[in-house]
Amino acid sequence: MKCKIHRCNCRKVWSLQNRKTKTTANTVLLNGEWFAELKPERKCNPKGFVVTNQNQDIIINPNQEFIGQFQRIAKLIYDKEKVDFNILKGKYLYFAEDGTCYILKK
Repeated sequence: MKCKIHRCNCRKVWSLQNRKTKTTANTVLLNGEWFAELKPERKCNPKGFVVTNQNQDIIINPNQEFIGQFQRIAKLIYDKEKVDFNILKGKYLYFAEDGTCYILKK
């Protein structure tokens, strides 16, 4: 089932949402394929999401030992003005507590 992930800056948490549930977390590890979904025609934010089709690939609040298996390659950056991401798809993402999203490599 498709799951959308975005940052809720008002509460400083990550929001994970599919058609059945909505969950929040301080940190999230996406241990699988992902792609960016953009909806510039929406009247309210968020207009950009990270999406995965595999819910089992999402690890909420992973421990640091597990994160240590990965190497941080780059940051995933969302441009709110242009409604665009610097990278549109990939594998392995870490959504950090400070609001930064890192592209990982095993």
